[in-house]
Amino acid sequence: MRPSGRAPDQLREIALEVAVSRYAEGSCLAKFGQTHVLCTASVETGVPGWLKGQGKGWVTGEYGMLPRATHTRGRREAAQGKQSGRTQEIQRLIGRSLRSVVDLKLLGDRTITIDCDVIQADGGTRTAAITGAWVALSKACAYLVEEKVLKASPITGQVAAVSCGVFENAPVLDLDYAEDSNADVDANFILAGDGRMIEIQATGEHRPFSDDEFAALMRLAKLGCAHLFEAQLKAAG
Repeated sequence: MRPSGRAPDQLREIALEVAVSRYAEGSCLAKFGQTHVLCTASVETGVPGWLKGQGKGWVTGEYGMLPRATHTRGRREAAQGKQSGRTQEIQRLIGRSLRSVVDLKLLGDRTITIDCDVIQADGGTRTAAITGAWVALSKACAYLVEEKVLKASPITGQVAAVSCGVFENAPVLDLDYAEDSNADVDANFILAGDGRMIEIQATGEHRPFSDDEFAALMRLAKLGCAHLFEAQLKAAG
């Protein structure tokens, strides 16, 4: 029995709420159970210096956790003067994931930054961030088309992410903190809307895992992402 009482192949309650930020070109509040991540998409003219003259835009992500997103207060990274390695790794993952489904040439001389701020954390913050970030990005691109800034959306497909793991010797979908902190195997799957893989992070936290266990986790991830893709399309309109 999972601590939450969910079936092994059951997601937490998922909610993707759009238009939650008055000023951002696109926004989404992604809720995976008790994990809540606010994703806002901001469009700016221009690209990083190393991209100038190449005739394409840029999509990037930033990630952070509010001080009281967890059981105890964490110091703001800005107050410490530097980002943690974990924060840098996650925001790079968000950027890579989104760029895999964007035609940067169609975006033109523009940068879209997706800020993913964790309001409340209960496991799976990076997967919730990626799933919500795609919705925010989609809404921002739709806005650019509506305003006739772009002739067509540069988005070429969907991307969603979900965690899976082996908890008490059973493969399970969408780990919350109680499972994530005690899982034998922990994995994050980032998948494209057509079922192809974008990135997989899998770690034997307490022991090695077998081919069969990995295949079971992959099956769960595809099942979970299928539901997330449906939720994204409904939210993005």
